[in-house]
Amino acid sequence: MIGIVSYGTYIPRSRIRIADIAAAWQKDADEVSRSLGLTDKSVPGFDEDAATIAIEAASSCLAAVQHNPSDIDVLFVGSESHPYAVNPTSTIVGELLGVGTAYLAADMEFACKAGTAAIQAIAGLVAAGHARYGLAVGSDTAQGKPHDFLEYTAAAGGAAFLLGSEGVAARLTADTSYSSDTPDFWRRDGMRYPSHAGRFTGEPAYYQHVMGAANRLFEMTKTAAADYDYCVFHMPNGKFPREVAKRLGFSPAQLAPSLVVDHIGNAYSATAMLGLSAILDQASPGQKIFMVSYGSGAGSDAFVWETTAGLALLQSSRKKAKDLVSDQMHRKTYIDYIKFLKMTHKL
Repeated sequence: MIGIVSYGTYIPRSRIRIADIAAAWQKDADEVSRSLGLTDKSVPGFDEDAATIAIEAASSCLAAVQHNPSDIDVLFVGSESHPYAVNPTSTIVGELLGVGTAYLAADMEFACKAGTAAIQAIAGLVAAGHARYGLAVGSDTAQGKPHDFLEYTAAAGGAAFLLGSEGVAARLTADTSYSSDTPDFWRRDGMRYPSHAGRFTGEPAYYQHVMGAANRLFEMTKTAAADYDYCVFHMPNGKFPREVAKRLGFSPAQLAPSLVVDHIGNAYSATAMLGLSAILDQASPGQKIFMVSYGSGAGSDAFVWETTAGLALLQSSRKKAKDLVSDQMHRKTYIDYIKFLKMTHKL
């Protein structure tokens, strides 16, 4: 049985209202919020980056089960905003966690699905007997060019999953992927901000890949939406996950617990993992979760998770430490647009 042994999350406290960004550019705030389905987004602190956020999430993950960092045989960090172009984030995280030196470290990069790519790779290594435990982290401090629609949605956050075959709280029962060369979003080396293909990011990119991976997983498992208790999809904004869930036959009730995007925006590599964490914070043993990530360029990873009796212990530990996703979403301090520009190093 391969699956999630523990999980941890981190969301920066700073927030900016979507309405305040809109006002700075003399846009209709109600129209912008309505079109994106968002009200706030998280903002990294002056001294926060993808590495520090990954460390916070990973530390929370290990503390929840009091695992020794030296138990980790594999550590992969997925991000679109690694602080160094050449120098791995994974070894920085491993060093500060105290993992030691006898572990496999690597950075993953595939837009917003880099974290779930790490999950798949580690699950394979554990299943093959090459690792006992592996830590998969999704962490980002996403950037958007001023006056671009990404400025309204690009956020910050991290999630870490400890994967193994012992003490599993959520069992991985099936997974698959769907990939193609669909350049809906890109950033060339040396460029500070990403570019995107506007409306092209919808139908031929996000929807085609998420639905392609989802339908393939339905076929593999001979299941349908009604067979699941919860679902989570990548959340580039508030509208896309709601629409794809509807197209696939999921109800609003199955989707609602995962919608962290409504409160923090799109934390890129961490987003789908944060959505799954929010579900795990409230799920009961024996429930099934359908999950599909998405990364521009483009690809989706799809998973079926089934919770076990061990989940209750994790929930209790996270609740005691006030590490629940809901706690982190509502611990916030609002900043104005000028401070936002300073904190994201645009001024």
